[in-house]
Amino acid sequence: MTTKSQQLLNWVDERFPLTSTWKAHLSEYYAPKNFNFWYFFGSLALLVLVIQILTGIFLVMHYKPDASLNASGIPVAFASVEYIMREVPGGWLIRYLHSTGASAFFIVVYLHMFRGLLYGSYRKPRELIWIFGTLIFLALMAEAFMGYLLPWGQMSFWGAQVIVNLFSAIPVIGPDLSLVIRGDFVVSDATLNRFFSFHVIAVPLVLIGLVLAHIVALHEVGSNNPDGVEIKKKKDANGIPLDGIPFHPYYTVKDIVGVVGFLIFFSAIVFFAPEGGGYFLEYNNFIPADPLKTPPHIAPVWYFTPFYSILRAVTYPLFGIDAKFWGVVAMGASVVIIAFLPWLDRSPVKSIRYKGGLFKGILAVFVVAFFILGYLGVLPPTAGRTLVSQICSVIYFAFFLAMPWYSKIDKCKPEPDRVTSK
Repeated sequence: MTTKSQQLLNWVDERFPLTSTWKAHLSEYYAPKNFNFWYFFGSLALLVLVIQILTGIFLVMHYKPDASLNASGIPVAFASVEYIMREVPGGWLIRYLHSTGASAFFIVVYLHMFRGLLYGSYRKPRELIWIFGTLIFLALMAEAFMGYLLPWGQMSFWGAQVIVNLFSAIPVIGPDLSLVIRGDFVVSDATLNRFFSFHVIAVPLVLIGLVLAHIVALHEVGSNNPDGVEIKKKKDANGIPLDGIPFHPYYTVKDIVGVVGFLIFFSAIVFFAPEGGGYFLEYNNFIPADPLKTPPHIAPVWYFTPFYSILRAVTYPLFGIDAKFWGVVAMGASVVIIAFLPWLDRSPVKSIRYKGGLFKGILAVFVVAFFILGYLGVLPPTAGRTLVSQICSVIYFAFFLAMPWYSKIDKCKPEPDRVTSK
């Protein structure tokens, strides 16, 4: 660095911990040297969050959260989306980047969570990291649900109507809670404005705060690795982990490979298939919301469908309380139970590399059941589909609730003392 650049940097460091932050979280943050492609998805999730924030800012410049009808008899909110798509220069690209980004966000987050399952990234001392991650997932679901209403299309309107009405099944407080969420007795302009404010301001602030907490907690205890070995236990005379390498430049450069690969697929979808076959943008949502015309089948976006299937799988009342309430409880529990993984897994090893066939087989069944639940959530319910969703829901919860038993009796291989090069 030149003398003037060094002087400027010293001036900044005296007033803000720029250099120490760079060292603590990048250049002198030592990560395991055996990261594989599964570790791309954390960085990709951060990339997609930035894409969503930037595209969201440009969309807000032209979007109007107004459910009233314009001179053409079309809701103003729906018309403003059409205006963005047809009249704003590059507006169609910004809108498709944002809508495709929503699905991409859930894809990389689901894969990021699955990597945690594979390698035991939730185990001690990373319990708090996992809890922050679960809270990020909940905030992301809230953000996506509220943003889904904003185009004010048929599926947006009726999807919000169905989901908000589910809260009315809660005994005593349900009807009042639904009224508070909607801001009216039906989904209306008040609901649109509430969801808009939460989607644009409140939930993103919470999401960014949780992401920062997630990263700080991660860098405090260190990253996990495919072997599940704690690299901080083996250090050289300078206190540097023997199996660690600086995150920058090694993994910042390596992550660029993942970013380029991701952007190729992401761009292909944005430019050639932004509707995603009706899964990313449902065709009914290209029709203005009509409170007097119910679509033949109402279903949430694909990333909610596994949990929606669990909700619909509950068909019998219990303790004199309506089945709809227990469905809401089951749906909420299916997400919250993920946070308890650090205390449910009793295996002597962290990584699936050293776990036995029992755990691997149960994990495979769990993944298949999760995909089946997601597929069934898109389809209209029938007696046969409800039965399958009930079986898959039992498998889903059994994976977690029976984990203290099967993880303890599973025949595991001993973990190595040092990380492997594989």
